[in-house]
Amino acid sequence: MKRILTALILIPLVLLAVFRAPLWLFLLVTLLVAMAAVFEYLGIAAGYGFEPFRLLTYIYTSALFMVFYYSQGFGGGAMVAGILLLFLFAPFLLMMAAMGREDLRAALPGAAMSYLALPYIGLPLLLLAVMRDSVRGWEFVVFTFFAVWVGDTAAMYVGKSMGRHKLAPRVSPGKTVEGAVASLVFAVGVCCLFGYFIPEIAAVLGKAHLLTDPGRESLLFDAPVYHRAPVWLAAALAAVINVAAQFGDLLESALKRGAGVKDSGTMLPGHGGMLDRIDALLFALPVAFLLFMAFGQKFVQG
Repeated sequence: MKRILTALILIPLVLLAVFRAPLWLFLLVTLLVAMAAVFEYLGIAAGYGFEPFRLLTYIYTSALFMVFYYSQGFGGGAMVAGILLLFLFAPFLLMMAAMGREDLRAALPGAAMSYLALPYIGLPLLLLAVMRDSVRGWEFVVFTFFAVWVGDTAAMYVGKSMGRHKLAPRVSPGKTVEGAVASLVFAVGVCCLFGYFIPEIAAVLGKAHLLTDPGRESLLFDAPVYHRAPVWLAAALAAVINVAAQFGDLLESALKRGAGVKDSGTMLPGHGGMLDRIDALLFALPVAFLLFMAFGQKFVQG
């Protein structure tokens, strides 16, 4: 019951932010989610017996979002260059900080664990903001959310009621093959319906004044007219995103099992911690971003 109530509260708030929040507010909310997830990740990392560099990790995670925000108006190239520089220099500064550790045997593991938070948590959530800020970004973001959320819900209920064959017993004993198949099937079905009914959905959202202006420049492309997404393309994109999400869920399970913890935290009643809630998204978002960079124009123009 706690899980359902938490979802009923959070999902409308998340969608409202996707549709209506100005960029600075959406970035701030996403950054707060990232910082909460990083906090929990660092706690898991410490469970392996090596203390990460917590303050530097928070600073670099925040810097990712600052680079994106302050590069607005200079083009996508400035943002990419800033992020690349951050990723290139972060390891060196972490290793410099590591030289001050009393136990130098823990220097490299601590620095490596801190650095991993950038590609594992910071960058995927930044890509969420990049997708959302593009023209038709709400379509891409909601489609990705459906591929992940619907699949996660189907896997949980079908796995509990019909699951017989373990998917990865060493990593996550509760996950089943039946649940994984249900996750894929339901996610593809719902995403195909979403893609087909985009014009109608956009009309409803427009009347409710929930859509932002679609006539501006985009990092991806400009497409002011709503069309139905090709069903075959929606199915293919949903399948790939859902599979990536399932791997993301398994990865966090492996991290927690290695650290000897059940949940990453207790922030969300019924869901565990923030990292437990977004673990699937962390793999799905980079995959979705690349797919929509390649096929997004076909998706929105039919």
